[in-house]
Order: sequence, then structure tokens, then C-alpha cells
Amino acid sequence: MDGATVAGLLAGAAIDAAVGDPRRGHPVAVFGSRAAALEKRIYRDSRWAGLAYTTVCVGAATAAGLLAERMTRARPIARTAVTAAATWAVLGGTTLGREGTLMAHSLQEGDLVAARARLPHLCGRDPSGLDAAELARGTVESIAENTSDAVVAPLVWGAVFGVPGLLGYRAVNTLDAMVGHRSPRYERFGWASARLDDVANYVPARLTALLTVGLAGLAGGSPRRAAAVLARDGHRHPSPNSGRCEAAFAGALGVRLGGANDYGGRVERRPELGDGPRPAVSDIPRSVRLARAVSYASVGLAVAARLALTRSRRRDRR
Repeated sequence: MDGATVAGLLAGAAIDAAVGDPRRGHPVAVFGSRAAALEKRIYRDSRWAGLAYTTVCVGAATAAGLLAERMTRARPIARTAVTAAATWAVLGGTTLGREGTLMAHSLQEGDLVAARARLPHLCGRDPSGLDAAELARGTVESIAENTSDAVVAPLVWGAVFGVPGLLGYRAVNTLDAMVGHRSPRYERFGWASARLDDVANYVPARLTALLTVGLAGLAGGSPRRAAAVLARDGHRHPSPNSGRCEAAFAGALGVRLGGANDYGGRVERRPELGDGPRPAVSDIPRSVRLARAVSYASVGLAVAARLALTRSRRRDRR
């Protein structure tokens, strides 16, 4: 079945590259709506309530993956199809790149109204008062962070644990986006979701940063400079993971990220990452190109990791 899993990972990544996310009935959106309904029923301003909520939601998604693998245990073609479908459902790299490209087009045309309307497709900041420079910064930062969250991390977990890893990770990351942010409502209830997301992304974020450093030349950057910025600034971000990705992108693109972000009246001031100027509109296509290269490299690494695990298991059986 490991060969079927590898084929499924490749097929799912290829489908995502070709068509991106489905416009209607996206499985992640369906999961989000069910999680939101559960939150309304069990919400309490308590870490214990939040822990129960996270356990139920992530457990259900992981159990669905385990059931799918059990049902296809002796059917390689079915296992390939199920893995491909799960991989396509959890990946978001192609849509991320498209959103970045659309943002660049809007800014190049000077259409701030359209650009501000598009920013919520990329991140949760309030776009109403942002100028072109801040919209460009938000776009580059979102592309950097989400290259890990939407591509590298699900592939890492899929390579190691198959369909349960794919679905379980996406559940964790979705809950973090829903309830894991700091606010009076979610300070305690969202604590478990936020911490679990930190754990789930620890290795993938650092892998994303290393791939970004290695591929910096494809965006006209210097791997040496990217590595230096990553080493110096990667730990300065309030997130233990996002800072690694953003610092690596900042160094690779030769720009300076960070600053004040307004999340609907809740302002967060982030340390500056990198040494260059603030991102310009022209830096958005470069970030999309870099993110795409990192995504393709992560597919190759996921396949290689799964094959290595297969060989290791075969040796153990002998």
C-alpha cells in the first residue's frame, strides 16, 4: 500500500497544480462549518472546553482518514484514489499563488478597491485603511506563511501517516485559523488549537525555511543572504513557526517584512524581518515564483520520505 500512497500523493499534488481548490463544496469549508456548529454548542470560556473541542474535531478528521485506509487496505487502486482526493483537498498552493497574482494585477492597475477586497482571501487583516505598500507586504507575508501551512506541512504529515496525517493536519490548521488567534473570546477556548498547531507546524515550517533558502536564486535572491536573515530574525516573530518562513522569504527576496497589523481593531506589532526596503508590487510575483518552487520541491521530498519509510519497514520485517 505504500506504493499506492506515493502514487496518491503525486496525483493529488498534480490535480492541485492543474485546477487548484474546488470553487464549491470544498471539504475544508465543510469541515469548518461543522466545527463552527459544534463550537456554538459547547463553547465555554475555558481551556478544558477548548481542549474537548479540539480533541473531537481533530479526532473525527483523523478517524475518517483511518477508516478510509482500512477500507482500501487490500485495494491499491482505491488507496491511490483516496490518497489523491485527500491530498488535493488539503493542499492550497495553487490557489495561494493565484490569489497573489490577482493581488499583483490589481495593484499594478492602481485599483486599491479591488486589492483591498482581495486581501481577506490571503489573510485576516483589516484592509480598509491599507495603501499599496501595506497590501503588498501583507500579500508577501501571507504567501510565505501559507506555503508552509497549505503545502509543505500537509505533505510532511501525509508522507509519514498517509490519509490520516493529511486530514488530521488540515483539521488542526483549520481550527487554529478559526479559534487559535488571540482575542477575548478565544484566549482560553482556542489555546489547545493554537498550541497543537504550533506543534504540528514545527518541523514543516523549518523545512519550508530551508527550502526557501536553497531556492532563493529562482527569485533573483541570494541563498547566503536568505540563510543569514533566517538565522538572525527567524526567532523574532511571535509565532514559533511563521517567523522562520517569513524571515527566509524576506532574505530571499531582499525585502523587509513585519510591522503593525490591524485585525479588525486588534493591532499587533510584529518585529521587522530582513534588511531591504518594504515589499513593492513587483515583489509579489517573485514571492509567488519562490513559493511555487518550494511547493514542487516539497512534493519530491514527501515522495522520497515515503519511499524511505517503505524501505525501512521492509528491512524491519526481514
